[in-house]
Amino acid sequence: MIRRSVRTFLSSALVVAGLFALATDASAQTKKPETPKPKAQTPAPVQTPATQGQPTQIGAFGSWAVYASDTPTGRVCYALSMPKDRQPAGLTRDQAYFFVSSRPKENVRDEISFVLGFPPKEGADGQLVLGKTTFAVSTKVQGNAWMKSPQDDPAVIEQMKKAPQAVLKLTSKRGNALTDTYAMAGFAQALDQVKKACP
Repeated sequence: MIRRSVRTFLSSALVVAGLFALATDASAQTKKPETPKPKAQTPAPVQTPATQGQPTQIGAFGSWAVYASDTPTGRVCYALSMPKDRQPAGLTRDQAYFFVSSRPKENVRDEISFVLGFPPKEGADGQLVLGKTTFAVSTKVQGNAWMKSPQDDPAVIEQMKKAPQAVLKLTSKRGNALTDTYAMAGFAQALDQVKKACP
């Protein structure tokens, strides 16, 4: 199943996300923890050619960075961003990421996914709000999320190009209503770079 295979992609993508994290102004809150385990540090990537399988940053546009990697199953390209605001501010969570990825050999283009940074409430869907439009988000895979209906991805992408921000609303395993806000500045240019790198 495609969404199972992307879990491996998300894991390797997080290895390089540390560099993007260091290059942004993401602030961490250190009050009441959302999860009991300590926050793991994400290692910064070694800049190696994509042919070695290590994701390599190929662009940065506003709040979005673009990476590419040549893997045994084909070339993978993705744009990623981190939330500019997380509410409630008093809860500590692991870093979150918003991905838009393409894997041409698997016939996957512009797939939307999230690394949440906290365990979501089991069986509870979330919402992605773009302007006046709301889309359902599924959290069936622990710590990750996708659009509940993959057919919504193209409509979400179009809204992302127009809206100034995207707001992800979810309920944590502990019952907290959590909101992550992502800036859309640079998204359209980042997506163009993904399309060029993974035609």
